[in-house]
Amino acid sequence: MTITPKTIFTDVQAIRKTSPLVHNITNFVVMNNTANALLALGASPVMAHAEQEVADMTGIAGALVINIGTLSDPWIAAMFLAAQAASDKQIPMVLDPVGAGATAYRTDTAKKLMHQFKPGIIRGNGSEIMALGSQNAVTKGVDSASAADLAVDTAKGLSREHGSVLCITGETDYIIKTNDVIKIKSGHAMMPRVTGLGCTASALCGAFAAVNANLVQATAHAMAVMGIAGEIAGRNAAGPGSFQVQFLDALYRLSESDIQQHFKA
Repeated sequence: MTITPKTIFTDVQAIRKTSPLVHNITNFVVMNNTANALLALGASPVMAHAEQEVADMTGIAGALVINIGTLSDPWIAAMFLAAQAASDKQIPMVLDPVGAGATAYRTDTAKKLMHQFKPGIIRGNGSEIMALGSQNAVTKGVDSASAADLAVDTAKGLSREHGSVLCITGETDYIIKTNDVIKIKSGHAMMPRVTGLGCTASALCGAFAAVNANLVQATAHAMAVMGIAGEIAGRNAAGPGSFQVQFLDALYRLSESDIQQHFKA
């Protein structure tokens, strides 16, 4: 599949024009960052976690993003209700298995969601993806203890088994469907120094999936935009604090010329 600056910007324009509602069941750490990134890009975020309303909220969304970063039993119940609603109405679902491999609680939760609902997109770091396919992978808290390329074979297996698009983020981002692999190399070294950018990547996958039914292309476009905005932000930032502000501004101002200048695949 060909990913070009033109195909990327076509989706960016679609997001800005239609402002798709992206329902995020996500964690306490990143809610503000995630919502602001979606707004800056042009999407409309909502974070509804109560069991009493998650199915209704999912039903009116363009995409569902489930992020298991700060789990509790009530939130897990809400995640399954939302995932069922998305499955029933064929709404694209993104699973972010934050910290899978660190504890049995979160690894088991991520695996149950993956096996029961077969998400359209699964995005994680190398350790998290390996944990979904193995009992032996280890995650350092919520950070990866494995390079992204080491998880490629595991991701291929998971994609073949569940039909999902697997996205492994790292210095190079890998987008995988069965045995096909797309590499996105845009990005900046400061990105791992800012909390929640992996979660933001999952949220942007939701925004692109809401406007592009081809989930391989949607995922690759989301990762390209993340990397390009990161490069622009890193060029103008004095450190991680100002990087966050510059990153949001880069998403908001992103032009086709910016994409042509910074896209690396």
